[in-house]
Amino acid sequence: MNRSALAAGVAWAALAALTGSAAADIGVIGGLTREVTLQPAGSSEGRILLRNSGDEPQEVKVYPTDYLFYADGRVVYAEPGTIPRSSARWITIYPHQVTVPAGGSDSVSYVIQVPEDANLRGTYWSMVMVEPIVPEALELPKPEEGKVQIGIRTVTRYAVQMVVHIGDTGERKLRFAERQLLVQEGTRTLQLDVENVGERRLVPLLWAELYDQQGESIGRFEGGRLRTYPGCSARFRIDLSEVPAGKYKALVVADCGGDEVFGAQYDMELP
Repeated sequence: MNRSALAAGVAWAALAALTGSAAADIGVIGGLTREVTLQPAGSSEGRILLRNSGDEPQEVKVYPTDYLFYADGRVVYAEPGTIPRSSARWITIYPHQVTVPAGGSDSVSYVIQVPEDANLRGTYWSMVMVEPIVPEALELPKPEEGKVQIGIRTVTRYAVQMVVHIGDTGERKLRFAERQLLVQEGTRTLQLDVENVGERRLVPLLWAELYDQQGESIGRFEGGRLRTYPGCSARFRIDLSEVPAGKYKALVVADCGGDEVFGAQYDMELP
């Protein structure tokens, strides 16, 4: 699973030692992030639309899970309601299983009910997983003497991020955790890990302004925009391959919009 799949929502392939053709005919219509702003005791409802592009009806199960991710690539899917900022127990999904007709569509509904708790602050989130049901009994390949045969079936699951902001509350805070200059095969990349240590989901645009030994700016270099939830971290990469070799000061800025701007300054030498 790559990072761009995290910024837009998550979809991945799971491989099982089963025979048969791909069951990845189910898709989610619309975006893979559902985001609402509510007050304690507030509620919201919506639908997740499913489409079956295959020639056979397909059973689909829908279930919640908690979700954390880190700059080093680790992803944690936990039992719903177990991480401190989980929204999973606020969400009721119905039905949990549907049969989507061949070439057609269907939907599942959800209701988000925020508890009546004045202590709630910031952003809470979880995932709703959409997964085709693979038949338990499948015909195995005919065995050949002296050979081990394994069939592969690919099952594609989609994860819809369910994000709840409690009004405009919650501290906004980022921390520049680690940095590294990577030099490989003619490319030079400034790699920066940024951790959300606040209470509110942030989507920073990261960039670096480089200054030479005379204090003159030689340009601004962008590292893209990634979302970060409280307690999670993201890895940004800034391509510096076109910058002449030398010593520089780098002003690194994570711009989250409005007044939410975070910065750090580093000395670096480009070989």
